[in-house]
Amino acid sequence: MENTQEEFENTPPPPSALWAYFLDVDGTLLDIAENPNAIKVDQALLQLLERLHRASGAVALISGRAISDLDRRIATPRLPRAGQHGLERRDAAGRLWLHATPPEAKERIRDALTPLLERHPGLLLEDKGLTLALHYRQEPELEGLVNELMARLIAESDGALVMQKGKCVAEAKPANFDKGTAIEEYLSEAPFKGRTPVFIGDDLNDEHGFAAINRLGGISVKVGEGDSCATYRLPDVAAVRNWLAGAMEG
Repeated sequence: MENTQEEFENTPPPPSALWAYFLDVDGTLLDIAENPNAIKVDQALLQLLERLHRASGAVALISGRAISDLDRRIATPRLPRAGQHGLERRDAAGRLWLHATPPEAKERIRDALTPLLERHPGLLLEDKGLTLALHYRQEPELEGLVNELMARLIAESDGALVMQKGKCVAEAKPANFDKGTAIEEYLSEAPFKGRTPVFIGDDLNDEHGFAAINRLGGISVKVGEGDSCATYRLPDVAAVRNWLAGAMEG
């Protein structure tokens, strides 16, 4: 059973440098932008991540963005990162792991969406390589149409693809991999293995990560409002950054 906003009055316990930190990006470390290409990564965030990595040694980004996109925007080369909701993952040793999507299924969905995109220029189709994300933030009234159409197209993949909903986005992605599986993979490896895991996220696509953390007895933190299975809550991006900074204190 999911928890409601009223049940999340408690904040997470003071952070420890001995924990393993798994961090969503958009809506968690950075405020969400109208267009995914419009986010601005500030120097304060880069410095915070570097300091947290030096203090803990076990920090990874867990994002819906592609790793190549994260590399361009968050230039912290030592930081492991999982992209496209766990479909690609770079470990602490720098090795890259990929879970591919059927190319014909993705191209069929792209072709089927072309007429809709032509009629509604406010929609944005983002090809991340392994997934297709249809953003409707600039035309929120199309939420029902977008979700219905994406669900129908994905259903035609005979289980090869699933739909991942997020804030003003519907995404087609391969089945059986998500942010939770990415976190579990990291926790089987050094330097994450054996530590108390922490995952902080803000969106529907982060619920897989919260569920995995809860199963493992870790600390799951939801950012902002909305129902969630997370155990703790922080109100916004600024609160997340302030809380993480506490891991370097003392």
